[in-house]
Amino acid sequence: MWRSVGRLRIIEEQIKTLRLLRRGVASVPGSQVAEHSNEQQERKGEPEVRQTFSSLRQRFVYPEFLPDPKIEWRNPIREKLERMDMMKRRSQVDLPEFYVGSIIAVVSSNQHSASKQNRFLGICIKREGCGLRASFVVRNVIDNIGVEVRYHLYDPTILKIDVIKLEKRLDDELYYLRDALPEYSTFPEDMEPELLPEGAAVPVNTTKVIMKPRPWYARWERTNFQGIDRDSVMAYVSEKMKLQIPKHQKPWEKYDLMKQYRATIPEEEQKEIFAEVDSELHKLELTRKKLKRKRAFVKPKKLA
Repeated sequence: MWRSVGRLRIIEEQIKTLRLLRRGVASVPGSQVAEHSNEQQERKGEPEVRQTFSSLRQRFVYPEFLPDPKIEWRNPIREKLERMDMMKRRSQVDLPEFYVGSIIAVVSSNQHSASKQNRFLGICIKREGCGLRASFVVRNVIDNIGVEVRYHLYDPTILKIDVIKLEKRLDDELYYLRDALPEYSTFPEDMEPELLPEGAAVPVNTTKVIMKPRPWYARWERTNFQGIDRDSVMAYVSEKMKLQIPKHQKPWEKYDLMKQYRATIPEEEQKEIFAEVDSELHKLELTRKKLKRKRAFVKPKKLA
């Protein structure tokens, strides 16, 4: 009998607590409950948004970490080992962010030089390759002669890469500068660096270059480069060559989804790749920002 009475008391206490809980929930307005649930959803979604934003940014800043999209050249084990070697190399040498169109100065070791170093400044006209085979081409006009040097990004002879002017161009490659006026490829060796404020977007240079008379390196009138002044190109093209331009146009390629798919890496795979190296890349970016602040700070001189 005492057991049954004890059970009844426990049940009565549970009923009272349930009633109190119902009253408390009823006293809270529905809008506040909805706002609270929305806040929780937003908090849950924040890291995903940040992660997607960082991965989207990283694939432009570090394009060499993405493997070659050709399936017959893929090898997951080799790609993983290459990424490990690339991170070790980046921990030894500062490889900053730069794009096609940025003005950079590359310092490399040269045993035949008196200073054992060689510095070449110019505009980056091409970035290509992936993994340890990533390379870039730097161009400058020295003594009225166009000079181009191809560097491998992870070459152990590279000692330093200084970004003199960080900017982008309208095209992914600037080989047409070979046939443009020399003023578009001429930069002084003692050019002072232009530092962007921290967090600022990378500016896009919308300059349209004027071409020299033919002969040219390529048939630029058949291309669709945005950085070429079309009037200067068509001025040196004959009527027969103008009639051949429509035959070489491929307007359907921008609608070819399979071609775009074969030339890119899926977003899911990109996230997996950058998740491996995200923490180490973040540490390297922090150290680079500290060095950038030190360079931007100029110690005041004492007046006599």
